[in-house]
Parts: sequence; structure tokens; C-alpha cells
Amino acid sequence: MTDTYSVDIRITPREGILDPQGETISRALGNLGYEGIRSVRAGRLVRIELEAESSDDAASAVGRMCEELIANPTIEDYVVRVREGVSG
Repeated sequence: MTDTYSVDIRITPREGILDPQGETISRALGNLGYEGIRSVRAGRLVRIELEAESSDDAASAVGRMCEELIANPTIEDYVVRVREGVSG
């Protein structure tokens, strides 16, 4: 029996990789008077709802999707989180 799972994928540039969007945000915050900003890393969130046998199966399938299409593992890190409370 399969259930429906909602999975969040947080994708960010790897450490050491240039992050122009993060740098722009950091500068803009400084221009607005916010002090003490040391660094900003900008990323994106992808949310997928899918059917799977278990939350582990959902996380594994989404991990494969990230490696093949959603993220660029050469320059990006990603974290997969299966969200609770979604039923099918």
C-alpha cells in the first residue's frame, strides 16, 4: 500500500562556490542599515508530493531525482526532508 508524501528539498550553493545572489542580499541588508551580517547564502526550495511505500522510500526516490535532475551535485548541496502528516 502506498501513501502520499510531501518532500522538501533545500538546495544551496556548496561552500567555496560563488553566490552572487547571496552577496547581493548581504550588500542590500547593509545598505538598509542592518549591521553584523557576516555572510548570506541564497538557495531554493523544491516541494514534491509523491506516492511511496514508506517515508524512507520517498526520501530515497527524491534523492535520486536530485542527483539526476533537480540539483547540480558538482556545485550545490541539497537536504531532503519528508514532511509528516500527508496521507493519500
